[in-house]
Amino acid sequence: MKTIGLFFLALVLSHNIVMSQDSLRVYKSGQITLQRAVQDIDSIKFENKSNAATNHYDSLYVYKAGISVNKSATVDIDSLIFTKPAPLFAQIVYTSDLHYGISRTFRGGSSVDASVVNLAMINQINKVPAATFPADNGVNAGKPVGYVDYVAITGDITNKMNKAPTATVSWAKFNTDFLNGISTKNQKGLNSEFLLTCGNHDVSNAIGIFKTMTPATDNASMLNIYNLMMKPTPLKTTATYNYYNDKPNYSKDIAGVHLMFVVMWPDSANRIWMEKDLSNVSKTTPVLIFTHDPVACESSHFTNPIGDHSISDSYENQIEERYKSDVIEQRGWVAFVKIHPNIKAYFHGHSNDNEYYTFTGPDGGINLKIYRVDSPMKGSISGNDETKLSFQVLAIDGNTKTLTVRECLWNTSGAASAIVWGTNSTISLK
Repeated sequence: MKTIGLFFLALVLSHNIVMSQDSLRVYKSGQITLQRAVQDIDSIKFENKSNAATNHYDSLYVYKAGISVNKSATVDIDSLIFTKPAPLFAQIVYTSDLHYGISRTFRGGSSVDASVVNLAMINQINKVPAATFPADNGVNAGKPVGYVDYVAITGDITNKMNKAPTATVSWAKFNTDFLNGISTKNQKGLNSEFLLTCGNHDVSNAIGIFKTMTPATDNASMLNIYNLMMKPTPLKTTATYNYYNDKPNYSKDIAGVHLMFVVMWPDSANRIWMEKDLSNVSKTTPVLIFTHDPVACESSHFTNPIGDHSISDSYENQIEERYKSDVIEQRGWVAFVKIHPNIKAYFHGHSNDNEYYTFTGPDGGINLKIYRVDSPMKGSISGNDETKLSFQVLAIDGNTKTLTVRECLWNTSGAASAIVWGTNSTISLK
């Protein structure tokens, strides 16, 4: 057995080897016969000498931890190339709390339907690729936006039916306006993909509330979110969908970052799924959480801890865990983050505004970056000052593990508004 250095190996095969930190590829007649990540290779060795005079070896072995993980006959190798890693970038438009079914003051109207407001925002989202990022030292700063890979929405697509039309009617408008109205394209020129999760209004419509709704329940929003994101076979129907059994928790790897979409809030029940999901994720892979409720939790969304645990005016039973106290619930989440320090940021809606802040927990101990996003209908600031209406544009650099979140003000001067970049935040995901 003889170990041959990469330079000598190149001379033996009379081919160039391009060094990088990505993968080794073995080619025969222009076709890849082997590809392995560099970190999975300890050594490359020629073995089985067939001609002592010419130092010709019949086989090439690839080793990891002293074990052969591949063997190729030299006659089946044309070249060995260490490939350069593909650039890892992604751009995401993020909004929340669309609240189809209600109205607001907007562009001179005193009671403007949510569909009109959301369509105005969609019109601006569709212009994002033609915009140029500000020179703010963030990811892709000063460059044309060019593309939108994903559109993320963290719930309250519909409004509770005690103050709005049925969830079926509201979802139909969302389907027309968003799912068929967003025209942005991703880096491959395909339609931007939607990443959806639910909010408390979507869930209440599916399971009911303590107030009278007509009908008492309508699971259209939850059903469609589940089918679109989870893609079950067969698809769930109005009759077969059950919120308590069919929660659309899911994850997606984007540009070297692991995104987790968590139903309502990461309570102890959701953390069972999260733990299982993260068991398949490298501890060096950054994780971003997208959910509806603020990181500090919303007590009224938990399951009623009193009596028969039924839905009440204080507990709406949208989160599976029975409520104890804000401090206890937060401590449970903090403990989870400490076990998974690669969780780098948390995105939420519900109490809407454009805000970047740090969550340290009730007792300190963590420093989790939080991104709160505005609502087109119920923003705490933009609800009264429509010039502050905004959504966020996320830019991820998976090569340097950097995230930039930029506020995109879309209604600074009414119908004639151009996109105006507002505040921004850039963090390391390492």
